[in-house]
Amino acid sequence: MGAKRSISRREFFAKTASAVGAGLCAPYILTSDALGAPDRPPASDRIVSGHIGVGGRGGGFLRRDGAAVCDVDDRHAARAAKIIASKGGKADIYKDYRDVLDRKDIDVVFVASPDHWHGLHTVHACQAGKDVYCEKPACKTIEEGRAMANAAKRYGRIIQIGSQGRSTRAAHAAGQYIRNGNIGKVQKVTCWHYENPVGKWEPDSEPPPGLDWDRWLGPCPWVPYNRMRCHFNFRWFMEYGAGNIRDRGAHVFSNIMWTMHCDNTGPVSVEATGEPPHDGMYDCPVAMDVKYEFKNPDWILTWSQPGRKEMGAAFGCKYWGNKDTLIVTGGDGGCGTERKAKEYKVPPGGVTLFKSPGHTQNFFDCVKSRKRPLMHIEAGHRTATLCVIGNISYLLGRKLHWDPVKERFVGDDEANRLLSRNSRAPYFI
Repeated sequence: MGAKRSISRREFFAKTASAVGAGLCAPYILTSDALGAPDRPPASDRIVSGHIGVGGRGGGFLRRDGAAVCDVDDRHAARAAKIIASKGGKADIYKDYRDVLDRKDIDVVFVASPDHWHGLHTVHACQAGKDVYCEKPACKTIEEGRAMANAAKRYGRIIQIGSQGRSTRAAHAAGQYIRNGNIGKVQKVTCWHYENPVGKWEPDSEPPPGLDWDRWLGPCPWVPYNRMRCHFNFRWFMEYGAGNIRDRGAHVFSNIMWTMHCDNTGPVSVEATGEPPHDGMYDCPVAMDVKYEFKNPDWILTWSQPGRKEMGAAFGCKYWGNKDTLIVTGGDGGCGTERKAKEYKVPPGGVTLFKSPGHTQNFFDCVKSRKRPLMHIEAGHRTATLCVIGNISYLLGRKLHWDPVKERFVGDDEANRLLSRNSRAPYFI
């Protein structure tokens, strides 16, 4: 059920620890498989993909050149293989993602597993010589995000994070409009989003046939199976998805960080308050308000659930400059903005942002060119950092001061302990 292993499982996990270190800055390189061989076209003509996590969002990445699908739920994997077959391809089915990474014929891996798996899947894929398209949010913890960025550098890998809003025409237009000073100096950006759900109580049960519940949990503490925890619903548990601020926030914040030219930095403080659920299984705050302070330049970012809707959109953000304002609705693939931004033409000598051909296509283009993708891992990590530290401030119930260079809270050991997690063996980064 797959190629012969080139490395034992014990060795595989042991080697991964090196990615958490500082990382060695190496040029992006292509594997011999990507460059081609006498009996196989080069990657410039054919990029072979593996897919880890193919239920829900992962199904949208399936393609004819998908050679392997992996999921801990047999139903998801079987359905994915059928979809690839309908496109004229043929994919082998696996339950252990390491079997996919052992395949020498696979050039890239699409990671669309639940959020708490993103760090392991991405770092291990980099070690195996694969480029990675990883769904948002990039990581669950700050430690994981930094390990992912280090792995990309050390192993010369391309990583695109799936905050696809940056590849929309609206986000591009809004970014150019603001970067060229049309609303003046941005003083604050306000985000709105509807509340987190509560979720009804249901008893624990045996997992359904074909679902490997232990592997679904992976690095998280073991708990009995409950359908309210699994698949889509994982988003509403702090242990797995951590609410709308990490789910949709990873889209909205991504566009803001790009527009504000903050892909390599972060805020200096965070202060969050929220309304905990009064009943139901989910533990994310129903309502939530978060305030981030940025310096050099100075501006404020706020996230509000529910906040004030603009242009009738369920979620989005509003930029407040000292001359004017600009609204950007949505933040993912359904991004929109005001007409004045969409009709704006950059003057000679003005700021022109990269215009993506599409988020997945940008990834494939960068696999071939070895250039940095639009939503590269450093940007993805910095975006996820906003989500992570916002939740930490909510959990601790106080304002926290953040050092975006050291990526540590200032003078707060209790908060710093929440920047990493104790992973369940053997699921380590």
